[in-house]
Amino acid sequence: MSPNVSAVIVAGGAGRRMGTPKQFLPLGGKPLVQWSLEAFAGVAQVKQIVLVVPPKDFKSARALARLDGRIQLARSGATRMESVRRGVRAASPLADVIAVHDGARPLVASRTILECLRQARRHGAALPAVPAKDTLKRVRSARRAVWVEETPPRSQFWQAQTPQCYRREVLLEALRKFPADAEATDESQLVEKLGRRVRIVKAEETNIKVTTPADLAAAEAYLGRARPTNHSAGFGFDIHRLAKGRRLILGGVLIPHPKGLVGHSDGDVVLHACCDAVLGGCGLGDIGKYFPSRERRWKDVSSLKIAGKVMRLLKFAGAVLNHLDATVVAQEPRLSGRCGAIRAALASAFGLAPARVNFKAKTHEGLGEVGRGEAISCYAVASLSLPQ
Repeated sequence: MSPNVSAVIVAGGAGRRMGTPKQFLPLGGKPLVQWSLEAFAGVAQVKQIVLVVPPKDFKSARALARLDGRIQLARSGATRMESVRRGVRAASPLADVIAVHDGARPLVASRTILECLRQARRHGAALPAVPAKDTLKRVRSARRAVWVEETPPRSQFWQAQTPQCYRREVLLEALRKFPADAEATDESQLVEKLGRRVRIVKAEETNIKVTTPADLAAAEAYLGRARPTNHSAGFGFDIHRLAKGRRLILGGVLIPHPKGLVGHSDGDVVLHACCDAVLGGCGLGDIGKYFPSRERRWKDVSSLKIAGKVMRLLKFAGAVLNHLDATVVAQEPRLSGRCGAIRAALASAFGLAPARVNFKAKTHEGLGEVGRGEAISCYAVASLSLPQ
Protein backbone atom coordinates (compact mmCIF):
# COMPACT_ATOMS: atom_id res chain seq x y z
CA MET A 1 0.00 0.00 0.00
CA SER A 2 1.50 3.32 -1.08
CA PRO A 3 1.74 6.11 1.49
CA ASN A 4 -0.52 9.14 1.68
CA VAL A 5 2.01 11.96 1.45
CA SER A 6 1.82 15.65 2.30
CA ALA A 7 4.68 17.70 0.87
CA VAL A 8 5.68 20.89 2.68
CA ILE A 9 7.62 23.19 0.35
CA VAL A 10 9.34 25.95 2.30
CA ALA A 11 9.81 29.13 0.26
CA GLY A 12 9.91 31.86 2.89
CA GLY A 13 13.50 33.05 2.62
CA ALA A 14 14.38 36.73 2.34
CA GLY A 15 17.05 36.10 -0.30
CA ARG A 16 19.70 38.27 1.38
CA ARG A 17 22.59 36.63 -0.49
CA MET A 18 20.67 36.90 -3.76
CA GLY A 19 19.77 40.53 -3.15
CA THR A 20 16.05 39.75 -3.61
CA PRO A 21 13.64 36.98 -2.56
CA LYS A 22 14.46 34.14 -4.90
CA GLN A 23 11.24 32.08 -4.79
CA PHE A 24 9.75 33.74 -7.86
CA LEU A 25 12.91 34.55 -9.81
CA PRO A 26 12.68 33.16 -13.36
CA LEU A 27 14.40 29.85 -14.04
CA GLY A 28 13.98 28.16 -17.37
CA GLY A 29 11.00 30.34 -18.23
CA LYS A 30 8.99 29.90 -15.01
CA PRO A 31 9.22 30.89 -11.33
CA LEU A 32 11.94 29.03 -9.45
CA VAL A 33 9.56 27.55 -6.87
CA GLN A 34 7.30 26.19 -9.61
CA TRP A 35 9.95 23.60 -10.45
CA SER A 36 9.63 22.16 -6.94
CA LEU A 37 5.82 22.22 -7.13
CA GLU A 38 5.90 20.37 -10.44
CA ALA A 39 8.33 17.76 -9.09
CA PHE A 40 6.01 16.82 -6.24
CA ALA A 41 2.81 17.17 -8.28
CA GLY A 42 4.24 14.51 -10.58
CA VAL A 43 4.38 11.95 -7.73
CA ALA A 44 1.08 10.09 -7.44
CA GLN A 45 1.56 9.37 -3.71
CA VAL A 46 1.50 13.12 -2.96
CA LYS A 47 -2.09 14.01 -2.07
CA GLN A 48 -1.38 17.51 -0.73
CA ILE A 49 1.27 20.19 -1.30
CA VAL A 50 1.66 22.96 1.30
CA LEU A 51 3.54 25.94 -0.13
CA VAL A 52 4.94 28.09 2.71
CA VAL A 53 5.56 31.69 1.61
CA PRO A 54 5.60 35.19 3.15
CA PRO A 55 2.24 37.01 3.12
CA LYS A 56 3.59 39.56 0.63
CA ASP A 57 4.06 36.72 -1.89
CA PHE A 58 0.55 35.30 -1.53
CA LYS A 59 -0.70 36.91 -4.76
CA SER A 60 2.02 35.26 -6.84
CA ALA A 61 1.68 32.00 -4.90
CA ARG A 62 -2.10 31.86 -5.47
CA ALA A 63 -1.52 31.99 -9.21
CA LEU A 64 0.60 28.84 -8.88
CA ALA A 65 -1.85 27.18 -6.48
CA ARG A 66 -4.64 27.51 -9.04
CA LEU A 67 -2.71 25.21 -11.37
CA ASP A 68 -3.25 22.17 -9.13
CA GLY A 69 -5.99 21.52 -6.60
CA ARG A 70 -3.57 19.79 -4.24
CA ILE A 71 -1.66 23.01 -3.54
CA GLN A 72 -2.57 25.15 -0.54
CA LEU A 73 -0.74 28.06 1.05
CA ALA A 74 0.67 28.64 4.53
CA ARG A 75 2.40 31.71 5.95
CA SER A 76 6.10 31.49 6.60
CA GLY A 77 7.71 32.32 9.93
CA ALA A 78 10.71 34.38 11.00
CA THR A 79 13.05 31.36 10.75
CA ARG A 80 13.19 28.34 8.52
CA MET A 81 12.25 26.06 11.39
CA GLU A 82 9.19 28.19 12.23
CA SER A 83 8.17 28.03 8.57
CA VAL A 84 8.50 24.24 8.68
CA ARG A 85 6.36 24.10 11.82
CA ARG A 86 3.64 26.17 10.18
CA GLY A 87 3.73 24.04 7.05
CA VAL A 88 3.51 20.82 9.04
CA ARG A 89 0.56 22.21 11.02
CA ALA A 90 -1.22 22.74 7.69
CA ALA A 91 -0.49 19.19 6.55
CA SER A 92 -3.43 16.81 6.29
CA PRO A 93 -4.05 14.60 9.35
CA LEU A 94 -4.53 11.74 6.87
CA ALA A 95 -0.91 11.93 5.72
CA ASP A 96 1.22 9.09 7.05
CA VAL A 97 4.43 10.51 5.52
CA ILE A 98 5.46 14.18 5.39
CA ALA A 99 8.14 15.42 3.00
CA VAL A 100 9.82 18.77 3.72
CA HIS A 101 11.54 20.37 0.73
CA ASP A 102 13.36 23.64 0.10
CA GLY A 103 11.55 25.64 -2.56
CA ALA A 104 15.01 26.83 -3.64
CA ARG A 105 15.99 23.30 -4.77
CA PRO A 106 14.30 23.33 -8.18
CA LEU A 107 16.05 20.36 -9.81
CA VAL A 108 15.11 17.51 -7.47
CA ALA A 109 14.58 14.28 -9.40
CA SER A 110 11.38 12.26 -9.02
CA ARG A 111 13.39 9.11 -8.30
CA THR A 112 15.03 10.89 -5.34
CA ILE A 113 11.62 11.88 -3.97
CA LEU A 114 10.24 8.36 -4.37
CA GLU A 115 13.25 6.67 -2.74
CA CYS A 116 13.23 9.09 0.21
CA LEU A 117 9.51 8.42 0.72
CA ARG A 118 10.09 4.67 0.58
CA GLN A 119 12.94 4.75 3.09
CA ALA A 120 11.07 7.10 5.42
CA ARG A 121 8.11 4.79 5.56
CA ARG A 122 10.40 1.86 6.26
CA HIS A 123 12.80 3.49 8.76
CA GLY A 124 10.89 6.51 10.05
CA ALA A 125 13.19 9.20 8.59
CA ALA A 126 15.24 9.62 5.42
CA LEU A 127 17.01 12.40 3.58
CA PRO A 128 18.94 12.72 0.30
CA ALA A 129 22.64 13.54 0.45
CA VAL A 130 25.86 13.39 -1.55
CA PRO A 131 29.34 12.50 -0.25
CA ALA A 132 31.52 15.51 0.58
CA LYS A 133 34.04 16.05 -2.22
CA ASP A 134 36.31 18.59 -0.57
CA THR A 135 38.66 18.06 2.34
CA LEU A 136 37.08 19.45 5.51
CA LYS A 137 38.87 21.34 8.27
CA ARG A 138 37.75 21.79 11.86
CA VAL A 139 38.86 25.28 12.88
CA ARG A 140 39.09 27.65 15.81
CA SER A 141 39.09 31.43 15.77
CA ALA A 142 41.49 33.54 17.83
CA ARG A 143 42.17 37.28 17.60
CA ARG A 144 40.41 37.66 14.24
CA ALA A 145 42.39 34.78 12.77
CA VAL A 146 41.09 31.32 11.85
CA TRP A 147 43.33 28.32 12.52
CA VAL A 148 43.06 24.67 11.49
CA GLU A 149 42.30 22.53 14.53
CA GLU A 150 42.17 19.15 12.79
CA THR A 151 41.35 17.42 9.50
CA PRO A 152 38.61 14.82 10.03
CA PRO A 153 38.25 11.90 7.57
CA ARG A 154 36.24 13.17 4.61
CA SER A 155 34.52 9.80 4.20
CA GLN A 156 32.51 10.49 7.37
CA PHE A 157 30.77 13.51 5.86
CA TRP A 158 27.83 13.82 3.48
CA GLN A 159 26.10 17.02 2.35
CA ALA A 160 22.41 16.95 3.19
CA GLN A 161 19.72 17.97 0.72
CA THR A 162 15.93 17.89 0.64
CA PRO A 163 13.28 16.50 0.55
CA GLN A 164 13.68 15.23 4.08
CA CYS A 165 10.93 12.69 4.65
CA TYR A 166 9.43 11.37 7.87
CA ARG A 167 6.67 9.19 9.12
CA ARG A 168 4.15 11.66 10.46
CA GLU A 169 4.43 10.60 14.09
CA VAL A 170 8.25 10.87 14.03
CA LEU A 171 8.29 14.43 12.73
CA LEU A 172 5.49 15.58 15.03
CA GLU A 173 7.29 14.14 18.07
CA ALA A 174 10.52 15.94 17.13
CA LEU A 175 8.80 19.28 16.58
CA ARG A 176 6.80 18.92 19.82
CA LYS A 177 9.71 17.82 21.99
CA PHE A 178 12.03 20.65 20.90
CA PRO A 179 9.69 23.64 20.46
CA ALA A 180 12.34 26.26 21.32
CA ASP A 181 14.91 25.02 18.80
CA ALA A 182 14.56 27.73 16.16
CA GLU A 183 18.16 27.61 14.98
CA ALA A 184 18.19 24.07 13.58
CA THR A 185 19.01 24.24 9.87
CA ASP A 186 16.94 21.16 9.10
CA GLU A 187 14.35 18.98 10.82
CA SER A 188 16.57 15.91 10.84
CA GLN A 189 18.65 17.54 13.59
CA LEU A 190 15.60 17.41 15.86
CA VAL A 191 14.84 13.82 14.84
CA GLU A 192 18.46 12.90 15.66
CA LYS A 193 18.02 14.48 19.12
CA LEU A 194 15.17 12.03 19.70
CA GLY A 195 17.74 9.27 19.39
CA ARG A 196 16.31 8.10 16.05
CA ARG A 197 18.45 7.17 13.08
CA VAL A 198 17.98 8.95 9.76
CA ARG A 199 18.50 6.90 6.60
CA ILE A 200 20.67 8.46 3.87
CA VAL A 201 19.54 8.22 0.24
CA LYS A 202 22.32 8.91 -2.24
CA ALA A 203 21.12 11.78 -4.42
CA GLU A 204 22.19 13.71 -7.49
CA GLU A 205 24.79 16.49 -7.55
CA THR A 206 22.28 18.54 -9.58
CA ASN A 207 19.89 18.88 -6.61
CA ILE A 208 21.51 22.20 -5.72
CA LYS A 209 20.06 24.90 -3.48
CA VAL A 210 19.83 28.29 -5.18
CA THR A 211 21.10 30.88 -2.67
CA THR A 212 23.42 33.08 -4.78
CA PRO A 213 23.42 34.40 -8.36
CA ALA A 214 26.12 31.82 -9.16
CA ASP A 215 23.76 29.04 -8.02
CA LEU A 216 21.02 30.40 -10.27
CA ALA A 217 23.42 30.40 -13.20
CA ALA A 218 24.41 26.80 -12.39
CA ALA A 219 20.76 25.76 -12.32
CA GLU A 220 20.19 27.40 -15.70
CA ALA A 221 23.23 25.53 -17.03
CA TYR A 222 21.91 22.19 -15.77
CA LEU A 223 18.54 22.89 -17.40
CA GLY A 224 20.27 23.90 -20.62
CA ARG A 225 21.72 20.44 -21.01
CA ALA A 226 19.67 17.93 -22.95
CA ARG A 227 17.72 16.27 -20.17
CA PRO A 228 16.89 12.65 -21.08
CA THR A 229 13.25 11.84 -21.57
CA ASN A 230 11.20 8.68 -21.62
CA HIS A 231 8.59 8.17 -24.30
CA SER A 232 5.20 6.94 -23.17
CA ALA A 233 1.78 6.13 -24.58
CA GLY A 234 -1.61 6.19 -22.92
CA PHE A 235 -4.90 4.55 -23.89
CA GLY A 236 -8.39 5.85 -23.21
CA PHE A 237 -11.91 4.49 -23.72
CA ASP A 238 -15.37 5.79 -22.92
CA ILE A 239 -18.97 4.92 -23.76
CA HIS A 240 -22.25 6.73 -22.98
CA ARG A 241 -25.89 6.02 -23.70
CA LEU A 242 -27.89 8.20 -26.07
CA ALA A 243 -31.14 9.73 -24.81
CA LYS A 244 -33.65 12.32 -25.96
CA GLY A 245 -33.53 15.73 -24.33
CA ARG A 246 -29.73 15.90 -24.16
CA ARG A 247 -27.33 17.89 -26.35
CA LEU A 248 -24.87 15.82 -28.36
CA ILE A 249 -21.33 17.16 -27.86
CA LEU A 250 -18.34 15.33 -29.31
CA GLY A 251 -14.81 16.64 -28.98
CA GLY A 252 -16.22 19.92 -27.73
CA VAL A 253 -18.33 20.35 -30.90
CA LEU A 254 -22.14 20.59 -30.73
CA ILE A 255 -23.63 18.06 -33.18
CA PRO A 256 -27.26 18.58 -34.34
CA HIS A 257 -29.14 15.41 -33.37
CA PRO A 258 -32.39 14.58 -31.54
CA LYS A 259 -30.46 12.61 -28.91
CA GLY A 260 -27.50 13.40 -26.70
CA LEU A 261 -25.16 11.48 -24.44
CA VAL A 262 -26.12 10.78 -20.84
CA GLY A 263 -23.45 11.57 -18.26
CA HIS A 264 -22.71 13.43 -15.03
CA SER A 265 -20.89 16.05 -17.11
CA ASP A 266 -21.87 16.83 -20.69
CA GLY A 267 -21.14 13.19 -21.64
CA ASP A 268 -18.53 14.04 -24.30
CA VAL A 269 -17.09 10.55 -24.93
CA VAL A 270 -14.41 11.88 -27.27
CA LEU A 271 -12.90 14.31 -24.78
CA HIS A 272 -13.29 11.79 -21.96
CA ALA A 273 -11.40 9.09 -23.87
CA CYS A 274 -8.69 11.56 -24.91
CA CYS A 275 -8.29 12.84 -21.33
CA ASP A 276 -7.94 9.29 -20.02
CA ALA A 277 -5.32 8.57 -22.68
CA VAL A 278 -3.29 11.61 -21.63
CA LEU A 279 -3.57 10.78 -17.91
CA GLY A 280 -2.73 7.14 -18.60
CA GLY A 281 0.46 8.10 -20.39
CA CYS A 282 1.60 9.92 -17.23
CA GLY A 283 0.43 7.25 -14.80
CA LEU A 284 -2.05 9.71 -13.25
CA GLY A 285 -5.16 7.53 -13.20
CA ASP A 286 -8.34 8.57 -15.02
CA ILE A 287 -10.77 11.49 -15.02
CA GLY A 288 -12.99 9.77 -12.46
CA LYS A 289 -10.21 10.36 -9.93
CA TYR A 290 -10.32 14.13 -10.43
CA PHE A 291 -13.97 14.65 -11.46
CA PRO A 292 -15.97 12.11 -9.42
CA SER A 293 -19.64 11.80 -10.35
CA ARG A 294 -20.60 12.02 -6.67
CA GLU A 295 -19.58 15.70 -6.60
CA ARG A 296 -22.31 18.09 -7.72
CA ARG A 297 -19.85 20.74 -8.85
CA TRP A 298 -19.06 18.62 -11.91
CA LYS A 299 -22.72 18.17 -12.83
CA ASP A 300 -23.21 19.11 -16.52
CA VAL A 301 -19.75 20.70 -16.65
CA SER A 302 -18.25 21.20 -20.11
CA SER A 303 -15.68 18.52 -20.86
CA LEU A 304 -13.49 21.28 -22.28
CA LYS A 305 -12.95 22.33 -18.65
CA ILE A 306 -12.01 18.76 -17.81
CA ALA A 307 -9.47 18.78 -20.65
CA GLY A 308 -8.03 22.06 -19.36
CA LYS A 309 -7.53 20.55 -15.90
CA VAL A 310 -5.91 17.44 -17.40
CA MET A 311 -3.43 19.59 -19.32
CA ARG A 312 -2.51 21.43 -16.11
CA LEU A 313 -1.87 18.06 -14.44
CA LEU A 314 0.27 17.11 -17.42
CA LYS A 315 2.29 20.31 -17.08
CA PHE A 316 2.90 19.72 -13.38
CA ALA A 317 4.06 16.18 -14.14
CA GLY A 318 6.70 17.72 -16.42
CA ALA A 319 5.33 15.77 -19.41
CA VAL A 320 4.76 16.90 -22.99
CA LEU A 321 1.88 15.68 -25.16
CA ASN A 322 3.18 14.87 -28.65
CA HIS A 323 0.28 13.30 -30.54
CA LEU A 324 -3.36 12.35 -30.08
CA ASP A 325 -5.35 9.80 -32.11
CA ALA A 326 -9.06 9.19 -31.44
CA THR A 327 -11.70 6.98 -33.05
CA VAL A 328 -15.38 7.54 -32.28
CA VAL A 329 -17.77 4.65 -32.93
CA ALA A 330 -21.38 5.69 -33.64
CA GLN A 331 -24.15 4.17 -35.73
CA GLU A 332 -25.96 7.49 -35.55
CA PRO A 333 -25.51 10.29 -36.38
CA ARG A 334 -23.17 10.00 -39.34
CA LEU A 335 -20.06 11.98 -38.41
CA SER A 336 -17.82 11.82 -41.47
CA GLY A 337 -18.63 15.43 -42.36
CA ARG A 338 -17.77 16.60 -38.82
CA CYS A 339 -14.32 15.05 -38.48
CA GLY A 340 -12.45 18.19 -39.50
CA ALA A 341 -14.24 20.39 -36.98
CA ILE A 342 -13.77 17.86 -34.16
CA ARG A 343 -10.09 17.44 -35.03
CA ALA A 344 -9.56 21.21 -34.85
CA ALA A 345 -11.43 21.41 -31.53
CA LEU A 346 -9.28 18.62 -30.07
CA ALA A 347 -6.10 20.38 -31.20
CA SER A 348 -7.26 23.55 -29.44
CA ALA A 349 -8.33 21.75 -26.25
CA PHE A 350 -5.01 19.89 -25.88
CA GLY A 351 -2.67 22.62 -27.11
CA LEU A 352 -1.49 20.70 -30.17
CA ALA A 353 -0.95 21.67 -33.78
CA PRO A 354 -3.72 20.16 -35.95
CA ALA A 355 -1.10 18.02 -37.69
CA ARG A 356 -0.48 16.26 -34.35
CA VAL A 357 -4.12 15.25 -33.94
CA ASN A 358 -5.95 12.50 -35.80
CA PHE A 359 -9.68 11.87 -35.57
CA LYS A 360 -11.75 9.15 -37.23
CA ALA A 361 -15.43 8.14 -37.18
CA LYS A 362 -16.60 4.55 -37.60
CA THR A 363 -19.92 2.71 -37.40
CA HIS A 364 -20.46 -0.55 -35.50
CA GLU A 365 -22.04 -2.39 -38.39
CA GLY A 366 -25.33 -2.72 -36.51
CA LEU A 367 -23.74 -4.76 -33.71
CA GLY A 368 -24.45 -4.29 -29.99
CA GLU A 369 -25.77 -1.20 -28.24
CA VAL A 370 -23.66 1.11 -30.39
CA GLY A 371 -24.85 -0.60 -33.56
CA ARG A 372 -28.49 -0.25 -32.42
CA GLY A 373 -28.01 3.50 -31.99
CA GLU A 374 -28.33 3.31 -28.21
CA ALA A 375 -24.81 4.52 -27.35
CA ILE A 376 -21.62 6.08 -28.68
CA SER A 377 -18.10 4.98 -27.74
CA CYS A 378 -14.63 6.35 -28.35
CA TYR A 379 -11.08 4.98 -28.26
CA ALA A 380 -8.01 7.22 -27.94
CA VAL A 381 -4.23 6.88 -27.85
CA ALA A 382 -1.85 9.63 -26.69
CA SER A 383 1.94 9.70 -27.10
CA LEU A 384 3.97 11.71 -24.58
CA SER A 385 7.48 12.57 -23.49
CA LEU A 386 8.12 12.20 -19.74
CA PRO A 387 11.01 13.54 -17.67
CA GLN A 388 13.44 10.85 -16.62
